[in-house]
Amino acid sequence: MHAVILAGGKGVRLRPYTTALPKPLVPIGEQHAILEIVMRQLSAAGFTSCTLAIGHLGHIIRAYVGDGAQWGLRVDYTTEDSPLGTMGPLLTMRDRLPGHFLAMNGDILTDLDFGDVLRTHEKAGAPLTIATYARKVHIDFGVLTTDADRVVGFAEKPSMDYRVSMGVYGVSRDALSRYTPGLPLGFDELVLDLLAAETPPHAYEFDGYWLDIGRPDDYDRANAEFDARRGMLIKGA
Repeated sequence: MHAVILAGGKGVRLRPYTTALPKPLVPIGEQHAILEIVMRQLSAAGFTSCTLAIGHLGHIIRAYVGDGAQWGLRVDYTTEDSPLGTMGPLLTMRDRLPGHFLAMNGDILTDLDFGDVLRTHEKAGAPLTIATYARKVHIDFGVLTTDADRVVGFAEKPSMDYRVSMGVYGVSRDALSRYTPGLPLGFDELVLDLLAAETPPHAYEFDGYWLDIGRPDDYDRANAEFDARRGMLIKGA
């Protein structure tokens, strides 16, 4: 099984932590970087190879990861010289990717079984599988439904349930064939194109632990929770 880790972003929302370090290498706990945890998890899930899509401070990631042998993985690299969006880096390596592979952001802390995501994707036969997570938003106001100048509905401080993308995807290489390598491609564009073509993505629902480390508050929470969750996130740790 092969995985692509998208690790080329500048991590602007996580500054000042990412001023000198790429976001996937910010430390979690006292011993581990986020990317190290992900690599350990991929290896434990049965992955044998991985491509790192790097850009901002990519030379530091290369120096840290090397060839991946310390985790039992074969690692190669592709460099993003200009911003290509979430899915754009996959186009530049499309011809050397297997028919089905995992793609994921490099700043995710989760106990998701990455191997099961890819196996489920292959069985589903969909062009794209999106790992999803349940969220709930509480609205602190009375919400009105209006029709022109008439109020036709009312809900007092309702809650909204929805599912969000976790930043982990099963991808079929054929789903990328219509796009031009070197041009940006966002996750939103790919999903909307698949919906328009009536070839919808498959949803992989997950209700375990997931934290997208995008802001300083998220990073502080990850460090606060890590010791209690270490054994769950790093098997045998």
